[in-house]
Amino acid sequence: MGLSLKVMSLSDAAADRVRQIVEGSKTPIIGLRVGVKNGGCAGMAYTIEAAESVRPGDEVVTEKGATVVVDPKAVLFLLGTEMDFKTDKLASQFVFNNPNQTSACGCGESVQLEPAKLDPAHV
Repeated sequence: MGLSLKVMSLSDAAADRVRQIVEGSKTPIIGLRVGVKNGGCAGMAYTIEAAESVRPGDEVVTEKGATVVVDPKAVLFLLGTEMDFKTDKLASQFVFNNPNQTSACGCGESVQLEPAKLDPAHV
């Protein structure tokens, strides 16, 4: 039996923020949906939206009392990523510590990602 690879992990700060968003939502949601889309000067950008349900093919990460749903098209780009939540003087935002990121644009809005290379023995 091969090793099961976790798509994403959540820092304590990210899990706290996801729980706050779910609890404060005016409509019932189960967590946040994370994906990637083409765009920006580096080629790809992360997407985050409210997740009302799990769709076919979604990967569900439940950690520290928080749920994040990963879009199936994003799984290989997010494999091994830690989702964090940072607050500084100017902004509070989710950040992704992603081993598949090869570069980022200067403004921090987009990144260049390579799909994770899976060893067939570990799938």
